[in-house]
Amino acid sequence: MKEIHINTPLKKEIVKKLVAGDRVYITGEIYTARDAAHKRMIEGMKNGQELPFDIENAIIYYVGPCPPKPGQIIGSAGPTTSYRMDDYTVPLLKLGLSGMIGKGERSPIVKEGMKAYNAVYFTAIGGAGALISSTIKSSKVIAYEDLQSEAIRKLYVENFPAIVTIDCKGRNLYEVEREKYRI
Repeated sequence: MKEIHINTPLKKEIVKKLVAGDRVYITGEIYTARDAAHKRMIEGMKNGQELPFDIENAIIYYVGPCPPKPGQIIGSAGPTTSYRMDDYTVPLLKLGLSGMIGKGERSPIVKEGMKAYNAVYFTAIGGAGALISSTIKSSKVIAYEDLQSEAIRKLYVENFPAIVTIDCKGRNLYEVEREKYRI
């Protein structure tokens, strides 16, 4: 397993070098969005509205962070289950989304979309929300504030830990690792 430090925006030439199983540390701006925010973005696109941030070479983190305690930048910020965003993902990949961070498997349609548009899926460790929040150095709601924890936030992260789970060539850590232990 290689350890790689990457920066955002996540350019496609860097995406092409990432391999399922690589451990990455992400530094730069990433965006939060969960189910409700994805639904609103896609509905907005259908109505001719622009997305609330530049999606080209962006990374979306599937998280609904807890409110911060006094003195904190953000509360616990662990990943949510990614398949809930699958119906909304391919249109964002078509617009240049480079990476997604979450937990759990993705649908075949999303995997094909990742190959077609050179994107990568990272897994963050579930249950490590407090540890992950320590890598978040700033947080600002930029859209859909009424969705509260599901509002879209722009985060600045330093050395955000994740694992490349599905790379842009379709290698899938969930499949590779399961095969190793099949009897």
